[in-house]
Amino acid sequence: MSLSPPIRKLKSRPVTFVFDIPTDKLTEFWAGIQKGKVCATRCPRCGKISFPPTSDCSQCLHSGPEWIELQGEGEIETFTHVVIRPASFADHETYTVAVAKMKEGVKVLAWLTGTKLNDVKVGAKVKLVARESDDGPTYEFTLAES
Repeated sequence: MSLSPPIRKLKSRPVTFVFDIPTDKLTEFWAGIQKGKVCATRCPRCGKISFPPTSDCSQCLHSGPEWIELQGEGEIETFTHVVIRPASFADHETYTVAVAKMKEGVKVLAWLTGTKLNDVKVGAKVKLVARESDDGPTYEFTLAES
């Protein structure tokens, strides 16, 4: 005699999530990108620099950050070359994504463009630049001039 409950087959149905993410406190970031600047936020209370920018400090929870422009100079800490792309990037060629530590101390994740994969190395100097793409304003890395 079995004591486990009978297994019922349930019908599945799709679930749709809608996220309402308030971005009004971060519009200055996108405005900066459109002007060719990549900005981060700095907490006026504890000094923590955040990228991507945040409206509330993750360290001391203070609201009302200061906006600072990143100098754009960084060094690659890690990277990956994406060959099998997610569906949303299926129309793109293969691409390289890098994480670089910027002079200001924050780490930035961005596409690395305009270079051959063989030229990409951990420790390579990069420049973070703002640009317009077909999808709107964005930012990316390029290898810095040696």
